[in-house]
Amino acid sequence: MGQVEGSSRQQTQDDGSEAEVLRKGIHNSATPIRVGLLGVGTVGSEVARILVEQKDELQQRIGQPLEISGIACRDPEKVDFPWIDKSLLTADTKYVATHSDILVELMGGLEPARSLVLKALDSGASVVTANKALLAKHGPQIYRAAEEDGVDIYFEAAVGGAIPLIRPLRESLAGDRVTSVLGILNGTTNYILDEMTTKGLDFDVALKDAQAKGYAEADPTGDIEGEDAANKAAIVASLAFHTPVSIDDVTMEGITNITADDIALATAEHKVIKLLAVVRDDKDGVSARVYPALIPDDHPLASVHGSYNAAFVHAQAADDLMFYGRGAGGTPTASAVMGDIVTVARHIVQGATGPQISTYQKLPKAPLSSSHAAFAVRFCICDRPGILAAISKTFADHNVSINGINQDLKPTPHDPGYSGELQTLRVVTHRCSETTLRETVDDVCKFDFVVGEPSILREM
Repeated sequence: MGQVEGSSRQQTQDDGSEAEVLRKGIHNSATPIRVGLLGVGTVGSEVARILVEQKDELQQRIGQPLEISGIACRDPEKVDFPWIDKSLLTADTKYVATHSDILVELMGGLEPARSLVLKALDSGASVVTANKALLAKHGPQIYRAAEEDGVDIYFEAAVGGAIPLIRPLRESLAGDRVTSVLGILNGTTNYILDEMTTKGLDFDVALKDAQAKGYAEADPTGDIEGEDAANKAAIVASLAFHTPVSIDDVTMEGITNITADDIALATAEHKVIKLLAVVRDDKDGVSARVYPALIPDDHPLASVHGSYNAAFVHAQAADDLMFYGRGAGGTPTASAVMGDIVTVARHIVQGATGPQISTYQKLPKAPLSSSHAAFAVRFCICDRPGILAAISKTFADHNVSINGINQDLKPTPHDPGYSGELQTLRVVTHRCSETTLRETVDDVCKFDFVVGEPSILREM
């Protein structure tokens, strides 16, 4: 297919460049603001629908009409939505990226998304994206390019779907000092853990149910191993602490080792297990982590059910804030994208840009050795005399104090080496260094009576 034609821009005698016209706010109120879409999947198709079906109302809110100028996708011939004009479809991603006033990047992945976003910014277009992996890896480069080019970069949909979290961190709390954010930022894992908690399901059964209902991908690895939440943690930490944090700075653990026994014991202790993204700024530096945690059932995050997301923010002046809502899905995510489009379009009409991403601090990254918590460690063991004494001695040798031991649980058939003669042993510690705890667990695992990988849970 040939190039997609965009609306002509009014030229000025002193400077005819479109980018300069946009920056100066020289507009005819009837001239459409061109919106280009990269990607027309679940989210992209919903964004297109809203742009078409709510065109008149959006114009009233913005002061100027929005017009889809092009939609780039891998296979235009297969796109069939009644609200999408097929003449707008093209495989020419570069053309759409460089012939838009607002580029909406929804294709995902690192490349060619990074290159196309940078080309769009360089051409004078503002960018709206939901690409968490892109921002977690290349955020500082993209933020810097937007500032140098005098355009906007907005990405509310990259974290938490429809939940307004990015803008409060970027703008509402700009005058405060955020010290921590604890978030349930992945709907797939929250759904799985919630089903295990409320219905007593094993992990594999809950995962298959999530896939059947569309809450989990056919390949759920990125969700259940914590990578999706880790990308979001990097973005949140960068905004909250005004310092560059990339995915490479985030430590992550998933939920694949969580069993029905772990859930049952947590319930008996009036706790729930949630996969948390935790970012902190304290005396040891900035940390960003993703891990399954034991949360008291009276904490606000404990009541987040199903595929919902939530973030618990602590700031010095504002104190505790909680943001809650649908964290995924085409329509909720499209809502966040549209909010960014309207914001950027208003800036274009005003001849202005929004606040740039502030990463001036360059704070140090806290080492893992600075992390302290109470832990619950579940071992699968071949039961025989002397085991408790050997394990207790190992913990004592590492100066890790044991708060309690439970050996009443029976293993599930999914435990490695299950033969009906295995037992589950759960050790709960007092607060200790995570580095020391892991060294202790590694030494316990050297005993020939320990089978498979242990499960390690932190107290929140």
